[in-house]
Amino acid sequence: MEFWIELIVSGLLIVGAIFVFVGSLGLAKLPDFYTRLHGPTKATTLGMSCLLVASMVLVTYQQGYLSLHELLIGLFLIITAPVTAHMLAKTGMHHELDILEKTENKALAERAKDRMAP
Repeated sequence: MEFWIELIVSGLLIVGAIFVFVGSLGLAKLPDFYTRLHGPTKATTLGMSCLLVASMVLVTYQQGYLSLHELLIGLFLIITAPVTAHMLAKTGMHHELDILEKTENKALAERAKDRMAP
């Protein structure tokens, strides 16, 4: 395998692994439910996209034609992660989960809770 292909794939794997680790760490260490949503939806989505692009580059080089399977998986992740986070945040508001005291703009959360009341 050529050096520049190995370099590109290795770089993408390292960057992707760092983003996935930071997202997982955020999920484990952030203080409340709402801030924990950002770890998996932001950093992990970008990390998984880097890992999938690395796989796409490697498979394309080895097989000699463009591999689009990984691109479709990445597109699916990019589309579904924000929708999932939004649904989880609405569920958290419906169950009236506590917000941190130092959270700014708590009035917006209160207005959203009032709109959700049946």
